[in-house]
Amino acid sequence: MTGDFKSPLHQTVTTTATEFWNDSCSTRELEYAISHGASGATTNPTIVLEVLNQEMATWKPRILDLLRKNPRWSEASVSWKLMEMMAAEGARLLEPVWEHSGHRKGRLSIQTNPILYRDAQALLEQAVQLDRIAPNMQVKIPVTAAGLEAMEKATFAGVNINATVCFTVPQALAVGEAVQRALVRRREQGKPVSTMSPVCTIMVGRMDDWLKVLARKHGILVEPGHMDWAGIACIKKAHAIYEARGYRTRLLAAAYRHHLHWSQLVGGDIILTIPYHWQRLFNASSIPVVPRFHEPVDPRIISELSDAFPDFQNAYAEDGLSVSRFDTFGATVRTLRGFIASLYQLQGTVRDIMLPNPDLP
Repeated sequence: MTGDFKSPLHQTVTTTATEFWNDSCSTRELEYAISHGASGATTNPTIVLEVLNQEMATWKPRILDLLRKNPRWSEASVSWKLMEMMAAEGARLLEPVWEHSGHRKGRLSIQTNPILYRDAQALLEQAVQLDRIAPNMQVKIPVTAAGLEAMEKATFAGVNINATVCFTVPQALAVGEAVQRALVRRREQGKPVSTMSPVCTIMVGRMDDWLKVLARKHGILVEPGHMDWAGIACIKKAHAIYEARGYRTRLLAAAYRHHLHWSQLVGGDIILTIPYHWQRLFNASSIPVVPRFHEPVDPRIISELSDAFPDFQNAYAEDGLSVSRFDTFGATVRTLRGFIASLYQLQGTVRDIMLPNPDLP
């Protein structure tokens, strides 16, 4: 690995238990991230759409080649094959990390189809299929009621899952318990578990976003900056419970909005999936790399957010949400809608390649 070994992100991964991943499958971005210590990468429909738009000169010829070889494929089929191809490219770049770590790190996360969030069997079948793209794949399944069922079955089948569309302590605990049950069953049946590395994402920035939506909608005033701690509070609490219960799953922080989503999480035995532009900002900053993960969030912030937002109470309490309410939690709905919209936008972009608009010059 080459790169700036004194960069803040490289210091993060070499002096603490914290890992970081590149929050994209862009090869250009991933090469930069790996050079600064990244040990994984991720993708979803929104990311693939962004990469395609930014790197059209690279991917358009490959899409045209797919169309030539598969004349009956629909835009949906081409779009999913494109996502798989981008995932395979990222997985290939991460192979040295994968081999050097004894197959414990160096994975590429690929997301199941977001429109399947209510169908456990369909999610399971696609997870098994996506797992076969490369040996170092990690498969994203949403933390909905159906998704929770699917990820337990997928884990038992040997798929390394990444629980996504997750924002709250109750969701994270449900994932930890489901995966643990599956791993115990695998071990009891003599199936290997030693190199399995399941993770549970908490989308810390999207938890903050949801409180800000509620504040605007209902005219709620809290101390400036306090809503920026909501996701941090949830992942720190969830991690403490994970440690106490001995869950094998590792927590992962995603959806970056500000530097606290890095600086306040340094030192935890977790993964940070950081977008490229935030990596550049963090590496150019003078913020000291100091372990702060185990520093508690100011109780006054927790108290104010709990008093002002019932949804924060539900997100922060161990039993604040039942599994039946995961699908209708505000941040879940907003995120699923966003992923589904990106999927259809991606298909529209592929359609424009398949059927160029004759009305345009």
